[in-house]
Amino acid sequence: MSANVDLNERPDYDTVLQDIVDYVLNYTIDSPEAFNAARNCLIDTLGCGLLALRFPECTKLLGPMVEGTLVPYGARVPGTSYRLDPVKAAWDIGCAVRWLDYNDTWLAAEWAHPSDNLGAILAVADHLSQKQVANGETPLTMRTVLETMIMAHEIQGVMALENSFNRVGLDHVLLVKVASTAVAARLMGANREQLLSALSHAFVDGQALRTYRHAPNAGSRKSWAAGDATSRGVRLADIALRGEMGIPGVLSAPQWGFYDVLFSHTNKDLALKPQEARTFKLSQPFGTYVMENVLFKISFPAEFHAQTACEAAVTLHPLVRNRLPHIDRIVITTTESAIRIISKVGKLANAADRDHCLQYMVAVPLVYGTLVAEHYEDAFHAAHPAIDLLREKMEIVEDPRFTLEYLEPDKRSIANAVQVFFKDGSSTEKVCVEYPIGHRRRRLEGITLLEDKFRANLATRFTAQRSAEIFALCKDQVKLEATAVHRFVDLFVI
Repeated sequence: MSANVDLNERPDYDTVLQDIVDYVLNYTIDSPEAFNAARNCLIDTLGCGLLALRFPECTKLLGPMVEGTLVPYGARVPGTSYRLDPVKAAWDIGCAVRWLDYNDTWLAAEWAHPSDNLGAILAVADHLSQKQVANGETPLTMRTVLETMIMAHEIQGVMALENSFNRVGLDHVLLVKVASTAVAARLMGANREQLLSALSHAFVDGQALRTYRHAPNAGSRKSWAAGDATSRGVRLADIALRGEMGIPGVLSAPQWGFYDVLFSHTNKDLALKPQEARTFKLSQPFGTYVMENVLFKISFPAEFHAQTACEAAVTLHPLVRNRLPHIDRIVITTTESAIRIISKVGKLANAADRDHCLQYMVAVPLVYGTLVAEHYEDAFHAAHPAIDLLREKMEIVEDPRFTLEYLEPDKRSIANAVQVFFKDGSSTEKVCVEYPIGHRRRRLEGITLLEDKFRANLATRFTAQRSAEIFALCKDQVKLEATAVHRFVDLFVI
């Protein structure tokens, strides 16, 4: 046979795709801890979306592409009056959820926000539930939503454990698209072949670059990128259910597959040879691990690598607020990951730039004792020059132990330490926070505050009576799981 021709034998689907599909179709979730965590994740994620609706830069992107469009059994966008097709509804829900960088987080070789997938899950489930009732069938229940959330978290999180897409310049919303595609197709009734087809198309898509998250190009796309990814998952699931063929070797095809095209760059930091970076590593089977260990953002709307730094800064606030002109330097001790993605100097151009700047996120609570979403806005920044003055005095130092324990499976710490030195030679203590309040190790402490956060977010959109009704339902695991999806979403319609 000539060496100048391709052997045209269609391969089996790549093993990773088959593993995901087998999990989605066959795994039975029986972990009470996972379902309870999913309930807390649901209320936190919805609350983050509601809070984001206070910001015009977010709401200007929402709603139908053609004004006045009527969609039978359209999916609703919580906190609004929109009724949209599931693809656009997923976009809108995902955009709102992620806008303030306040929903849950997963930190490993790749960084991710698994609750971004709620855009696809809730949009598809709401649409199907309404449609099934109209056809005289039983509606979907919220237990199905929670179950689907657990699966989406698991797919996204396990894929992130040892596969670093950021190392080759790709954004983590790739994993949102993959997980959303899998669970949306499952909700829509896909069989194994259709699911495999849908997943293959999720990988064959051109993937998002991380450049919009990093200096000097950080901008607001990072706030809607996950909405875009989760909506694409719904679209690809729909295409597959219409009979579109898949691409079995999408990952492993020589020269043309994902591994060779997008995942094989040599990285000097890792000292890898190209061929060593050409396959995904799944260090454990899919189950319920990710939902049970997910990190909630409770205290601060800030990139998660900065959460403990913000907490340390709040602790130091009473000691420095009256001595700001006398500060000589501020030393922030952190992880390699934090340094690589959120440490920056120079002018900060917009809110998205600021909420991914470790120095800014420490300066604000040092000066003001707290950090809220409004602190990232242009008007606040312009009116408070003390923030940038403090940024100029900051030194960022890596602690190898912090970096090591960040990746240890039994710890997954996200440690930061902050110490302030004054011109007279005195200094504060070095305040170190190893685990953020949303970590599993601080779960009991965190859930009460998580519920307070949800109540506050409900109050931004609804009357006290409606807020109380929603909160009571969401506190009751059994009642919530038995509630029809469309009836649940009814409560969030304006």
